[in-house]
Amino acid sequence: MKHRFRSSVKDVQTLPGADIDSDHYLLVAKICTRLKKIIRFQKRRPQWDLEKLYTQKQTVQDTLEGELGAIGCDSGNAEVQWNNIKDCVLDTLSDLVGKVEKRARKPWITQEMISKMDKRRKWKNVNTEEGTTGG
Repeated sequence: MKHRFRSSVKDVQTLPGADIDSDHYLLVAKICTRLKKIIRFQKRRPQWDLEKLYTQKQTVQDTLEGELGAIGCDSGNAEVQWNNIKDCVLDTLSDLVGKVEKRARKPWITQEMISKMDKRRKWKNVNTEEGTTGG
């Protein structure tokens, strides 16, 4: 065993082998190891622009109250009501507030560079004629 896994060996036994002239022995071992969990990068959802939300707080609140009042409380299914409320809030926020643009970690990276990088990343694994020319 390599030194890294030596402490994980719990029990080792030799088994009777064939009667030949060899210095090899057949071993059976019980090993308790844990595999490393590989964390894949998860796609982050774009976040709402909170600065814009705080500056337009009153207009967003008035719009939401108007739209939620127009929905009313139907005597339907709770799932349907929740979807109506969620759609109303998401539509209002996307219209009035918007999402935060992708920000660069380095100050010298411009927004044009980020858009180019996204475009190249999009066409990287496309194996068609259009993909090789870059869209």
